[in-house]
Amino acid sequence: MIRLSFVLRRFASTSIQERLDKIPLKDYRIFSIAAHIDHGKSTLSDRLLEMTNVIDKHDNNKQILDKLEVERERGITIKAQTCTMFYEDAKKHDYLLQLIDTPGHVDFKDEVVRSFASVDGVILLVDAIKGVQAQTVANFKLAQEMNLTMIPVINKVDVRNSQVDVVQNQLIHDLGFLERSIVRISAKSGLNIREQLLPKIIESIPSPKGEVDSPFRALLIDSWYDPYLGVVLLTKIVDGKIQVGDKIMSGQTKKRYDVKEIGIMYPNQTSLDHLSCGQVGYIIPGMKNIQDAILGDTLISQSNAKNTVLLPVFKEPKPMVFVGAFPADGLDFKALDENINKLVLNDRSVSLNRETSDALGQGWRLGFLGSLHASVFKERLEKEYGSKLIITQPTVPYLVQYEGKEAKLITNPSEFPDSSSKHRTKIVSLQEPFVKTTIILPNEYVGAVIQLCENNRGQQLDVKYTSGINQVELVYDLPLAQLIDDFFGQLKSISHGFATLDYESNGFKESDIVKLELLVNGQSLDALSHVVHRLQVQRLGREWVKKFKEYIRLQQYEVIIQSRCNGKIIARETIKARRKDVLAKLHASDVSRRKKLLAKQKEGKKNLKSVGNVTISQDAYQAFLRK
Repeated sequence: MIRLSFVLRRFASTSIQERLDKIPLKDYRIFSIAAHIDHGKSTLSDRLLEMTNVIDKHDNNKQILDKLEVERERGITIKAQTCTMFYEDAKKHDYLLQLIDTPGHVDFKDEVVRSFASVDGVILLVDAIKGVQAQTVANFKLAQEMNLTMIPVINKVDVRNSQVDVVQNQLIHDLGFLERSIVRISAKSGLNIREQLLPKIIESIPSPKGEVDSPFRALLIDSWYDPYLGVVLLTKIVDGKIQVGDKIMSGQTKKRYDVKEIGIMYPNQTSLDHLSCGQVGYIIPGMKNIQDAILGDTLISQSNAKNTVLLPVFKEPKPMVFVGAFPADGLDFKALDENINKLVLNDRSVSLNRETSDALGQGWRLGFLGSLHASVFKERLEKEYGSKLIITQPTVPYLVQYEGKEAKLITNPSEFPDSSSKHRTKIVSLQEPFVKTTIILPNEYVGAVIQLCENNRGQQLDVKYTSGINQVELVYDLPLAQLIDDFFGQLKSISHGFATLDYESNGFKESDIVKLELLVNGQSLDALSHVVHRLQVQRLGREWVKKFKEYIRLQQYEVIIQSRCNGKIIARETIKARRKDVLAKLHASDVSRRKKLLAKQKEGKKNLKSVGNVTISQDAYQAFLRK
């Protein structure tokens, strides 16, 4: 039975290889689908795979390219997947379509950039009910900057509440598309996909450029770790050809490898004998060190390494949200460290450094592109590797400019200088990152959203009214620290889910920021320190001590919980000591004996407090840090 299965797979691979070899480079199309969240991108991908016979339309096909469990649960695309398709037109002419998927959430913009760098065209998908949203505009501008051909597509045209003509006017007047270039479809039912969209892809998107007879050269798009195969590299073959057994080299690390296996995603890994110029596929090079897979690297032939020009590398993403991560009780640090490194390989926008906390022990300082990015990373670690972490409160990087020295970037709040710091008097300025935030929302919620932005220290930059539809575009300069502190949740709440948000870095600006600490019996808990604006100190200081008091167990002595800023105590809560009734056996009239026993107990509690440490369980930290 196993032998028969192997033969069938081998036969399928052979037939795919033969069909691939018959299609010339001019009939290749490499494209992405870009859309705001919930505009139907994953559904359209499913229909394209069905109509090109990659998957059986009778199967229960939902989110085929959303392969991660967390993607299916949350209903969002996180990792940009790829798939190869064969399309036969009405004249029985064969074309090779290669889809590189993109995420829709702003936190995963880095994945979108990598996908766009690998394609020649983009399907810009817009919901017929919601119209052009914040991420639609961001994807449009990015594709424009990268000189990619765009096909505007209006989805969900068969839904009762659709506003197809209104959305079409948005695409024409606001984004500058021609009416004849717009395709109207229903990704759910398949309306107009075979008849209009597939021919439009062939007609509009150019074929990839490259030299079939030149030495091998490939762009490393993505990578992931397989427990049996090791590091798997997703590549776009820019020039030449590669086959099993070839000797290749990394342009960045100069390390050499022998190709063990190659193939395409159809939709899962399908091994082939060789890949040629213009094709997107995977390579298993026997790479042992997971850190050697540098995204944007150029893979080249060892025999022609000196004469090969390397491709431009991807711009390194800069993490803007940092968290401390520590093993939960009973977890092996070494095993967890290995699992985190494997996951970082699959998400290279995560920065990783070791750190140690007095409260939580040995751990890591992880940097992410946003708070959702951090949440998804933690969830993937739990679901894919069974590893659990204690995550500290998200923070942003701060810039401390010292007199006569270079500015220092602070990513850990415990390292932020306060009034007790020796270098405090030499500080010239304290700066925090700001972001240019674009919010698109219905007109009736403008007042509430403006109030939300003002309450979060935002400065209004622009207001635009969108043509043909009841929408407003607000542009604000917001501190990134405010944005990651549940701003998006509050925005969705006050706009009843109709507002959408996109943001881009707007640099560091001077700000009145201070470090807020939580103390237990005079000892600062470094894992709970946080940098906040001075205006927030009083409110947060009182909230912290009240909340943390709920999670501290009774001790044999009095426990004092305080919040402190620049050496000044902001708020205090006291947990009374657990007391034994030493007077239980005394006669009520024995006053002198009564006083003596109480005094002795008081002295005992005082001595115990001086030598005892408050026991704070990891559950207490997790409960306090949980949003």
